[in-house]
Formats: sequence, C-alpha cells, structure tokens
Amino acid sequence: QLVAYEVKRMRAEEGNKQKILRHIKELAEKLYKNENPYPAVTMHKVQKPTEGCHLRLHQKPFPRLDEGTVQWIIDQATAKLQTAPPAVKAEKKCMVPSGPPMAAIMERNGNALANSARRLEVVRNCISYVFENKMLEAKKLFPAVLRAMKGRAARHCLTQELNLHVQQNRAVLDHQQFDFIIRMMNCCLQDCTAMDEHGIAAALLPLVTAFCRKLSPGITQFAYSCVQEHV
Repeated sequence: QLVAYEVKRMRAEEGNKQKILRHIKELAEKLYKNENPYPAVTMHKVQKPTEGCHLRLHQKPFPRLDEGTVQWIIDQATAKLQTAPPAVKAEKKCMVPSGPPMAAIMERNGNALANSARRLEVVRNCISYVFENKMLEAKKLFPAVLRAMKGRAARHCLTQELNLHVQQNRAVLDHQQFDFIIRMMNCCLQDCTAMDEHGIAAALLPLVTAFCRKLSPGITQFAYSCVQEHV
C-alpha cells in the first residue's frame, strides 16, 4: 500500500524531518494495532499459602461458599464470553494496485548500491595495503573503513578478505599490521547486532585464533586476546 499510494507523499516529505517522523509514527500505530487487535486481559493471581502455615495456631476455618453467588459469577463470565469478539481477527482481503514501476524505485536505490560497492572496495583495498606493508595508504583509508563497518555487507567483506589471507599463510603479522587488523576486528564486533552472532561473529572466531604476532622468541600473541571482551 505504501508503494502504491504513498510514493508522492514520501517524496514530498524527503527534506522535512518532522513530517517523516509523523508519517513513521502513523505507520507504527497501524502495525501495532494489526499485531495487537485486542487489549490485554488482566489475570488475577491467587497467592499461595506460605510454608508452615498449617502449623499455626488459631487458624480460621475456610468460609462456606454461597452456591447462588458462585453460580451468578459463572453466569456473568459466560455472558461476557458469548458477546466477546472472535479471538482471531477475520482477514480482510483487498486488491492493492501495483503502484509505480520498479524502475523508478531502482533509480533511487542505484546511488545507495553504488555507495555500498565503493565501501566494500575501500575495505578490500585497505586490507590489501596492510598485508603489503603499504601503511601510509592503509592509514589514509582507515577512517573510511571504520565508518563502513556500520554496514553488515562491509563486516561480511572483512571476514572474507581476512580468511583469504589466512589461507595464503599470511597470519603472522608485524606489530603495525597486527594493530590495524585488531582495530578493524574490534570495530566490526562493536557494530555487530544479535543477528550477526551466528554469521559475522562466528566467521571471526577462527580468524582471531589464527592471526598473531611474535612478541619475543617463543612468545606469540594471538588476536583473540585483544577482542575477547565483546559479548
């Protein structure tokens, strides 16, 4: 329905944050009502007797229940159930027009896709520079790489590129290379969400046990010692 009816409105709102927020609020309310059609029913909790209460003296006898009152309460509840709306919301089917052609939407997304490709290229180049010991070039690209880590595609790209270098037996790094790779990994994990846990974070696990540096003869530091604080 948004694609069919609201495209003009969305384009008109593009520059105005307040209008966009109001629009989002309206959408949120619609979605919430769709998921929660009926208000929540409050449940009455019956307290359990405390431990050892049966040992107490001066216990009051349980009062006799009045049959008429109990029946009246049951009747009231049954009457309410009969007038209550059905538990499952009846689905209303309706035809929604197809809206503007996909080409119009793709044109608008074209820039975003190009930007995404550029970001991935920056990540790949920076990692290549690090492994080729071109530290000056890597330093220039580094801020852009850290910004790119906000996107899942760039985080995925990082794990793929590092994995390629491990396969080429390039896991032992010098101090400067190690520092660059650790900062990238930390930034990547910092921006990870719960959805990335079994994807990006899991892909980094074998890498952090592979990349290392020699601190002195016989002493090796692995990457996991610098990134293990992340949830």
